[in-house]
Amino acid sequence: MKFLKYLLFLSIFSFSMSGQGGLKIAYVDMDYVLEKLPEYKQASNQLDMKAQQWRTEIEGKQNEINKLKAELENERPLLTSELIQDMEDEISFLENKLLEYRNKRFGVSGDFIVQKRQLIQPIQDQVFNAIQEIGDSRDYDFIFENSADALLLFSARRHDLSEVILKLINRNSRGAGAETADVIEELEDYKSVEKAEEDEIKKEEQALKEEERKSEREALIDERQRKRDSLRDARQREFEKRRARILKEREERQRERDSIKNARENN
Repeated sequence: MKFLKYLLFLSIFSFSMSGQGGLKIAYVDMDYVLEKLPEYKQASNQLDMKAQQWRTEIEGKQNEINKLKAELENERPLLTSELIQDMEDEISFLENKLLEYRNKRFGVSGDFIVQKRQLIQPIQDQVFNAIQEIGDSRDYDFIFENSADALLLFSARRHDLSEVILKLINRNSRGAGAETADVIEELEDYKSVEKAEEDEIKKEEQALKEEERKSEREALIDERQRKRDSLRDARQREFEKRRARILKEREERQRERDSIKNARENN
C-alpha cells in the first residue's frame, strides 16, 4: 500500500512537471500542530480520565480474583474436593471475564481506540480546513502530511506550513485577526532558502529512519497480537473442555449419590 502511494505521488509529480513546467508543494507536520492546540490537549485529558477509570475497574476485578485465590489456599485443608473444584471453577470464570473486559476497553478495536478517534476527529477537521484555506490562497499544487505514512522523502524546511496552519486555526477560533495573506507574510523569512540543502538532507534522513522504526514496531506489535490471540484461544478451549468434564463428573457423582440413597430407602 505504501509503495503504491509512492508510485501515485511520482506519477502525479511527473505528469504535473511535464504539463505545467513546475509545481508548488508544501507539507504540514500534523503531530506538531495537534500538540500545540489546547483543544487537542483537552480532548486527550478527557480520554486519559476515562482510561484511568477503566484501569481502576480492571484493578478492582483483579483484586477480587486475588482475594478468592487467597481464600481458597487458606481454606483448602478444610474443604471437600467438590467445594475446591467449585471455587477453582469460579476463579477461572472470573479470570476469563476479566480478560474479555480488558480487551473490550483496551483491545485493538476497543473503546479506548474508538473514543480517541471520536475526540480527535473534530480537531483534525479544523486543521484540514486551515490547510484548504492556505492551499487555495497560495495556489499550492500539493500539500502533504509530514509523516512516514505519507512517504515524504523530501521535506525542505522552507515548505513547512505547520506554523501558518496554527496561526490560521487560532485566528479562526477567535473569529477575528489578521487576514490569511498577513499571516503568511509574517513567516516569509522562515521560508527562505538559506541553509535549505542542509535542512532537507536532515529531514530526509529523519523521515527514512522514522519509516524504518515504524515498520519494525508494526511488525513486532502484529506478532505479539497473534501470539496473544493464539494463547487466549487455546486457554478458552482448554477452559471449556475442562468445565465440560467437571460438569460431567458432577452429574456422575450425583447419580451415584442418588443410587445409594434409593438403595438405602429400599432396604
